[in-house]
Amino acid sequence: VQLQASGGGLVQAGGSLRLSCAASGRTFSNSRMGWFRQAPGKEREFVASIPWSGGSTYYADSATGRFTISRDSDKNTVYLQMNSLKPEDTAVYYCAASAVSTTNPRSYNSWGQGTLVTVSS
Repeated sequence: VQLQASGGGLVQAGGSLRLSCAASGRTFSNSRMGWFRQAPGKEREFVASIPWSGGSTYYADSATGRFTISRDSDKNTVYLQMNSLKPEDTAVYYCAASAVSTTNPRSYNSWGQGTLVTVSS
């Protein structure tokens, strides 16, 4: 079971990035997929989630209106489109899967390696 996040990088404030989370090893058809982030010295926090099978999305207040989560089941990939990026969005971003609909990172498993997003001012 693997989740591999990619797409991070250095971007100026106001810019955009699209993160990808490629899934392999098993089916996630009954899972809810989440994006989380962790800035230096801070706890891991919820960003957005979506059912693998499609349906209602959920966003943290900090992401609402700027980020969009989506998935492509044919490509076994979940995306996080991030627009209007701010320096406070700087963090390592992770994707993970959960059997329940929750924002609690402890309820997620199959964590992949993160991808670093750095937003310069």
